Amino acid sequence: MGFKSSTSTAMCLKSRTGTRTSSPLAWAHSASSARLWIRLRSSPVAIKKILKPFSNVVLAKRTCRELKLLRHMNHENVISLIDIFVSPSEDIYFVTDLLGTDLHRLLISRPLDTQFIQYFLYQILRGLKYIHSAGVIHRDLKPSNILVNENCDLKICDFGLARTNDPQMTGYVSTRYYRAPEIMLTWQKYDNAVDIWSVGCIFAEMLTGKPLFPGKDHVNQFSIITELLGSPPENVVNTICSENTLKFVKSLPPREKQPFAEAFPDQDPVALDLLEKMLVFDSKERVTAAEALAHPYLALYHDESDEPVAESQFDWSFTDAELTLEQWQEMTLKEVETFQETHPVA
Repeated sequence: MGFKSSTSTAMCLKSRTGTRTSSPLAWAHSASSARLWIRLRSSPVAIKKILKPFSNVVLAKRTCRELKLLRHMNHENVISLIDIFVSPSEDIYFVTDLLGTDLHRLLISRPLDTQFIQYFLYQILRGLKYIHSAGVIHRDLKPSNILVNENCDLKICDFGLARTNDPQMTGYVSTRYYRAPEIMLTWQKYDNAVDIWSVGCIFAEMLTGKPLFPGKDHVNQFSIITELLGSPPENVVNTICSENTLKFVKSLPPREKQPFAEAFPDQDPVALDLLEKMLVFDSKERVTAAEALAHPYLALYHDESDEPVAESQFDWSFTDAELTLEQWQEMTLKEVETFQETHPVA
């Protein structure tokens, strides 16, 4: 469900006219007609297509959650909605700013100079500080979810896996290379520090030009992590809930932590100091986004007065509701209706 250019995708949305009807879907279709073409004429946009969001309860709930999150977000380094459309075939289209590329494409095309690494990392952490202040964990931070434009402006996108900052959550989320060890070890108890681990992996990839922990599978992933960080401390091992996982961790040979200066011999010691504060087994000892922003490595850009937090916490209460597919559809289309009524196009 990646972002696409507006021209080809928009052709899937058929123009409709007419007055509003009693059917939510019929209203959504008709409300999208002229609005779509006005939007596409005004400026280039990116459109994310959610295919058949009302085909089952799980997808409908996820779509509703992502839509509500996008509506809540209002920050320069976080993707936000410009518009929403519903097609006659009941696909939903999220319209956002078009940034042109993403960090993954940049990383595979060329090495990044230090000034770009610092600026990109600063913007990621600035956006993450805001996201966490809203009570949200992204859960799937990776280079392809970091959008960048020709001016090196950056926005975090794709909140399809985002969840509340609740310590009791299901664990198998995020792309493997960027997955925090507590997700692999505990599978239930974690907090927004999982995003900091992911940023650390992204930071290391910007420094070296290659993924830091390219695990082939779950077991191999954890083994690669211990090659750099050594065996997890006892207090971390004691938090493991799964008996099988605990047996696996205890079966591994003891390993010592590798000094970062030896693991990354050509890198700036100040950069490595920040990286080491992000890549910590114990999530409680991991640096926060706000603390990372204040690190000397980012001193050129850091300005606490220009690193805003969310005006309010995101309301997650709706996710606890046991709703039918029709009720999730109705809630989602109500979000679309409210957005379009409060965001008129010229």
